[in-house]
Amino acid sequence: MAIGIGRRQFVAVIEGAVAWPLVARAQQPAMPVIGFLSSLSSSYIASRMPAVRQGLNESGYVEGQNVAIEYRSAEGQYDRLPRLAADLVDRKVAVIVAAGGTDPAKAAKTATATIPIVFISAADPVRAGIVTSLNRPGGNVTGISLLGSALEAKRLGLLNEIVPGPALIGVLVNPGYPDAELEQREVQEAASAINRQINVVRANTEAEIDAAFATLAQQGAGALLVTQDGFFVSQREQLTALAARYKLPAIYSNPEFAKSGGGLVSYATDFVDGYRQTGVYVGEILKGAKPADLPVMQPTKFELIINLKTAKALGLTIPHNLLVLADEVIE
Repeated sequence: MAIGIGRRQFVAVIEGAVAWPLVARAQQPAMPVIGFLSSLSSSYIASRMPAVRQGLNESGYVEGQNVAIEYRSAEGQYDRLPRLAADLVDRKVAVIVAAGGTDPAKAAKTATATIPIVFISAADPVRAGIVTSLNRPGGNVTGISLLGSALEAKRLGLLNEIVPGPALIGVLVNPGYPDAELEQREVQEAASAINRQINVVRANTEAEIDAAFATLAQQGAGALLVTQDGFFVSQREQLTALAARYKLPAIYSNPEFAKSGGGLVSYATDFVDGYRQTGVYVGEILKGAKPADLPVMQPTKFELIINLKTAKALGLTIPHNLLVLADEVIE
């Protein structure tokens, strides 16, 4: 015997069929959000994001499909970091990426003891108090240590080959950088070993950078080493412009100085691969890995980049052996 369905019953059935998918969608877990906290400029971070996305993709995450990213950049103004970190914590992000020195990681670590933090920094994370050890970082923090500050002696040696002779070499240091004392000590020891006179000048504002160059010019400096520091990276246009104005051959700790900023030479770890590995670690944490169980990664590859256009403008001839060793020569 056929069973009839009244109009009201039919409408109720249809409404239920429409409502069920809506309820199902509402019950699906929200897309995880990565908070990207940086002391560097937005433009610099934008140039590094393809490498981060590559690392995320290797872990099965694609921005806009199954993960979202919110960006907070201090643009070189370190005092903004605590507020930006607190904002990401309030946003309840799943992971915080802290880039550009140890200050972003410190700000994030102060803001939360529970949200996982993945840092990428050239400063010593143990010395800075970010992690307890490289193998067992502990707590909610791990990351990528680029070892930039440990390369200052090598940079001075390269500069000594490019600009030989008795001329004074200026060394620009940011006194607020966590590894500033280590940088200065390493450069002084290296200078003594090669019997080269140096003068350390300090700056952590745009005006102080201008003053530092003027001081070195008055002292007759023949070359300049710009030490590792996130603030200096954010001011690379100012630094390379001043080096050109004062005709100072300079070596830098970040490849962007030589690649896009017109700097003479850079010697650094492979930053692109470091940011890729950051994305890999974030992906592992989103899958359930704990930061305390992920050892701090260290680089195995280093890049020497020489800008021959800048060398020509300065009237310099780069030694052939360095051109052969260079990973990239810009002509």
